[in-house]
Amino acid sequence: MTNTGKKLLITGGTGSFGYTVLKRFLNSDTFSEIRIYSRDEKKQDDMRKALNSDKVKFYIGDVRDAQAVENVIKGVDYIFHAAALKQVPSCEFFPMEAVKTNIIGAENVLTAAEKYHVKNVVVLSTDKAAYPINAMGMSKALMEKVMVAKSRNLEEGTVFCGTRYGNVMASRGSVIPLFIEQIKAGKPLTLTDPNMTRFMMTLEDAVDLVLYAFEHGKPGDIFVQKAPAATIETLAKALLELYKATNEIKIIGTRHGEKLYETLVNREDMVKAEDMGNYYRVPADTRDLNYESFFSEGLEDMSKIEEYHSHNTKRLNIEETKQLLLRLDIIRDDIK
Repeated sequence: MTNTGKKLLITGGTGSFGYTVLKRFLNSDTFSEIRIYSRDEKKQDDMRKALNSDKVKFYIGDVRDAQAVENVIKGVDYIFHAAALKQVPSCEFFPMEAVKTNIIGAENVLTAAEKYHVKNVVVLSTDKAAYPINAMGMSKALMEKVMVAKSRNLEEGTVFCGTRYGNVMASRGSVIPLFIEQIKAGKPLTLTDPNMTRFMMTLEDAVDLVLYAFEHGKPGDIFVQKAPAATIETLAKALLELYKATNEIKIIGTRHGEKLYETLVNREDMVKAEDMGNYYRVPADTRDLNYESFFSEGLEDMSKIEEYHSHNTKRLNIEETKQLLLRLDIIRDDIK
C-alpha cells in the first residue's frame, strides 16, 4: 500500500483491533494522518500519551450520532469501521443498543463516506453474522446487508466491502485473558462446553484480513480468512501447560446466545464464494427486485455444499494450540 499523503479513519479506534492497525501504520509513509474515533476519552488519553505522535488525531464521538460521524469523515480517504458492540451477553440483554450501534451506526458511517467521496470503506463483521442466533450476530448480519445494499449504487472510485472473522485471541473480553487471570489466581478454569470450537486468529491475522480486503475488494465483497480452530477444552489445557499450572477445569454450561461452533461462511454464501488461497471472497448478490429468474432457475447444487465452520476447519491439538498462543505478547511476556 503506497498512498502517501492520504488520511485514514478508524472508528472504534481505541479497541484491540484499532490499536493493532495503528501500530502497523504509525511509522510508515502509507498515511499522513490517522484519525481515531471513539466514545472512550480515557482510552484515547492513554493512547495519546503512549504514542506521542503528531500523525494520530483523536476525535470523541459516537457512530450513532450522524452529525459527529460526518464531522470526522470529512476529508478522509479510507475508513476501517471497527466500532461495535461485540459482547454476546450484553447484546442479548440490550438488543436495541446493538441495533443502534452495529446497524444504524454503520449506516451513518457509510452514508457520510458516500457523501464525502471516501475511496474505500472496510466494515468489520463477525462469524456470528453467519446463521446468527444471538442479537450481536443478528445486528452484524444486518450491518453486512446495509453495506451490500449501499455498495450497489456507488460512484466510480468508491468501494464499500467487508470482512468477517472469528474470535480474536486475547482481544478485550475474550476467553484467553479470563483463563490467564484464573490461572494466576489459582481458581478453576470455567468452561461453558468443553466440545465448543472456536476459530483461532491473532490480532495481526485480523489486520492482514482487513488489509487484504482493502486492496482486493470490489463493491459489496465480504472476505473471510481461513483459520484453524480448537475446542475450548484444548485451549484451556494448552494454557495450563504453558503456565505449568494445575488448576481444576470446571464446566459451567453454555451462556446466553452461545453457539457450539462458529460459522464463517454459510452454505448460501459458499455456493458463490471464490477461493483466494488463504481467503474466501464472497461477492455481493447483484440481483434486483425482479425475482422471476430466481424462482424459475434456482440453485440445484445448494444441498451438496457444506458451510465453512469451526467444526470442519483444521482442528488444533494441544501442542499446536500452545505454539499459536506463544505468538501472543501477553503470554510470551508472562512465561518469560
